[in-house]
Amino acid sequence: MPSSTSVTPRQPLVGVDFSSAPSRRKPVVVAQGTGVGAVVRLDGLQRFGALQDFGDWLAQPADWVGGFDLPFGLPRELVQHLGWSTQWLPCMQHYTSLTRAEIRDTFAAFCGARPSGGKFAHRACDVPAGSSPSMKWVNPPVAYMLHAGVPLLIAAGAHLPGLHAGDERRAALEAYPGLLARELLGARSYKADDKARQTPERLIARKDLVDALEQGRTRLGLRLKLSHAQRDELVADASGDALDAVLCLLQAGWAAGQPGYGLPADMDPLEGWIVSA
Repeated sequence: MPSSTSVTPRQPLVGVDFSSAPSRRKPVVVAQGTGVGAVVRLDGLQRFGALQDFGDWLAQPADWVGGFDLPFGLPRELVQHLGWSTQWLPCMQHYTSLTRAEIRDTFAAFCGARPSGGKFAHRACDVPAGSSPSMKWVNPPVAYMLHAGVPLLIAAGAHLPGLHAGDERRAALEAYPGLLARELLGARSYKADDKARQTPERLIARKDLVDALEQGRTRLGLRLKLSHAQRDELVADASGDALDAVLCLLQAGWAAGQPGYGLPADMDPLEGWIVSA
């Protein structure tokens, strides 16, 4: 379980709500912040409507610890079954060389041969994080997020602790906003892309979530510092994308204050791990 945190003085942080097919309507959202002591200050939000634009931003020389809402690896069981390399980089190079149709057909065939209730293979982090299996291609299409996002991180020269060596000034970690949101809201939903489901109840849930983050009521031991305008923006975004980026920002802030970014000593170097799970 995560311990309390004291972020290195003035630690630059980023949190990324990722989309495998960003657009102006549904962009990649980047929350930029600064960790000071037990406080994470939101400095601003950036939005990228194209993967190339986001990749160009990633590649810029900078200092940050980042939490990225996309899987960084596939289940070892799946990789071994398919006969792919069990070394992370060759595995990712092969995986990202496939088309999305090839990924869907390959994974569907794997699932089709397995019994009901155990169709998907899981990573070790899925149960403690409560996350979807990284091979899932629909609802949500996290397999496509891995396919689109990991090549950008590799091309940018980012450092993926425990998985792939790169520029240690830009340390990229797998984050999952749902892990932190569920700690505070339980099963309450706080977001929806479909306008018909953007209800007053979800608006209240976003207000409650932001309040709890500002008060530091999480096991991460960090308080979120916002301006009034930022608070209003996070609550007003019914898609929850900006708030998800901020949740990833806080997970990055926790990791920045932990030895080895808080990753388990026995983390599988093929599967990776969701930070703070």
